Amino acid sequence: MKLATIRTATGTAAVRVDDDAAVELGAADLGEFLDRPGWRATAAAVAGPSHDLAGLDYAPPVPRPEKVICVGLNYCTHILEMGRELPEYPALFAKYARALVGAHDPIELPAASQQVDWEAELGVVVGAEVRHATVEQAAAAIAGYTVVNDVTARDFQYRSVQWLQGKTFERSTPVGPWLVTDVEPGEISCAVDGDVVQKADTADLVFGPADLVAYVSQIITLVPGDLIATGTPGGVGHARKPPRYLVEGSELVTRVEGVGELRNTVVTGA
Repeated sequence: MKLATIRTATGTAAVRVDDDAAVELGAADLGEFLDRPGWRATAAAVAGPSHDLAGLDYAPPVPRPEKVICVGLNYCTHILEMGRELPEYPALFAKYARALVGAHDPIELPAASQQVDWEAELGVVVGAEVRHATVEQAAAAIAGYTVVNDVTARDFQYRSVQWLQGKTFERSTPVGPWLVTDVEPGEISCAVDGDVVQKADTADLVFGPADLVAYVSQIITLVPGDLIATGTPGGVGHARKPPRYLVEGSELVTRVEGVGELRNTVVTGA
C-alpha cells in the first residue's frame, strides 16, 4: 500500500493512494493515522471520500513527527569517498519538523549558507511504539519506506564537530511523496538539473532499516510516525573536485526504486 498525507481545501488528509484515486483514511495526517491500533487493516479496507490523482498536493507523509533521526556515513561508497573507515556503530543526528517539505514543494536555500548540498536517502517510518527491540521486533515495527533528501548546509555543518546546525534549516528537507508498506527498496539515485549525481543500491547500507530501529530503540522509545533517514551514498557535491552546490533554480530529483520520487525546485529562502 501507498499511504500519504495530502493538502486539501480545508486542511490535510491521510489517504491511501490507489491506481485510480486517493482514498481518505479518516485522519488529518498519517501521524495521527499510524497511532491508531490496527491501522494496517483499516488502511486496506477503508472506503472514504476519494480524490483524483492528478494534481494531488503532497505534504510530508508525517508532517509533524515526534522525532526525525538521521544517520551519517551509512553507505560504504560514501564512507570511502569521505576518507573514513566503516563505523562500528551508527552516527546519529537529528532534524526538527520545520525542516520538512513535501515531495514537490520548493526547497529553500538558506540565505546564510553558500554551500548547500544534496543527500538522497531512504526514509524509514515507524508504525508501532518500540523500545529495547530485537532486530526482528524492529522489523515488525516499521510502517514502511519513503524518500528523503537530507539537503545540507556544509559550511554550517562543519562549523563544529556536531552536525545539527547544517542539517535542519527550515523548509530544506523534502520527504515523500508517500510511505510504501511491504516493499523491498532497491536503487537510490539523485539528479541535479538532469545530471545523475548519485546512484547506489540500498543493499550498500552498513546498517539496514531494522538494525537502525533496533539500535535507536535502545536509546529512546520510537513511536508511530517517527522518521529515520538512513544515510546517503557517494556522489555528494561537497566531495567533488571542485565542489558543486545547489543554486537558485536547481531542480533536484530523488528516487528510490520501489518507493517513489521527489521532484523539487530550489528557491531563495530566509
